[in-house]
Amino acid sequence: MKVFIQSVNFNADADLLKFVEKKVEGLTKFHDKIVDAEVFLKVQNTSDKENKISELKINIPGHELVVKKEAKSFEEGVSLGVDSLKRQLRKTKEKSRDTLTL
Repeated sequence: MKVFIQSVNFNADADLLKFVEKKVEGLTKFHDKIVDAEVFLKVQNTSDKENKISELKINIPGHELVVKKEAKSFEEGVSLGVDSLKRQLRKTKEKSRDTLTL
């Protein structure tokens, strides 16, 4: 699976990029037909502590799953997003399995 990472309004360091790639690669355990993943890391210019936005988009045949999380750090946001995508991927896989058995 290809993982595309874009950082908006800042330069992401190598450790953050490795962390994001490793987390997103782990989603292949939950769905075997993932085409690619796009991750957008954005910093909002607000006084809030939770100003880091992590947006994850997973492309699978026939579907595009998108999750957007705001957190204090990108690591936390990506972890929350990946957990959410795991649930979505399980649901999507179960639905496709159900339609095949009908």
